[in-house]
Amino acid sequence: MYKNYIFDLYGTLIDINTDEWSAQLWKKTTILYGYKGAHYTYRELQREYGRLIDKEKKAVHRRHPEYKVIDIKLDKVFRALYTQKGVKPSKNDIQFIASAFRCFSTKYIKLYDGVIDLLDTLKANGKKIYLLSNAQRCFTENELNMLGLTEYFDGICISSDEECSKPDRNYYQILFDRYGLKKHESIMIGNDWQSDIGGAADFGIDSLYIHQSISPVIEGKLRSTYTVMDGDVFKIKKLTVK
Repeated sequence: MYKNYIFDLYGTLIDINTDEWSAQLWKKTTILYGYKGAHYTYRELQREYGRLIDKEKKAVHRRHPEYKVIDIKLDKVFRALYTQKGVKPSKNDIQFIASAFRCFSTKYIKLYDGVIDLLDTLKANGKKIYLLSNAQRCFTENELNMLGLTEYFDGICISSDEECSKPDRNYYQILFDRYGLKKHESIMIGNDWQSDIGGAADFGIDSLYIHQSISPVIEGKLRSTYTVMDGDVFKIKKLTVK
């Protein structure tokens, strides 16, 4: 039926809950920066993090005016939080602080029931599996490895790498150009009615919407080819694998 299955990640394959604005997170992160000589109060660190994100977004807009929906590399923000305090961090320092920040902010992370069964079924049927995720590589790469997903993908696109994100048509085009995909052979599977499903419809490919508890509220027309409203991942293969 389809040769290429393109998946969203969070809310589609991975169930996750994070809180990036808790005081405890910022107090712990402040201590880690202090270990390397970059001294902040936790409120100052939180404020500077937000300011540097806004600064980087403006820089990306200048570099890519053609992108309607941009993303940034948080690695640059974590690095700038060191350098503006006169500290020159190593690559390992940046990787560590990003990993620690994500760990401290994560309440839980797990695969949805049926994900491995679905991916195994697709592989057994000779299908190609791709990831098109609005995400940060410095967070997502570790999580893909931890949950055993990396080996399943024939290609991975992460928005922070491309500085472009769903539902921008350019982001879909990057994936298709990089891996030589054809639209009529491909389906997008995701839990966001606008980024995943609206983006796929605008790009001209079929899609399957799966509703999960962390899915955004549907505020417009749901333009999916297939729909699973009860979050049952097992239904995906029943609808799309023939």
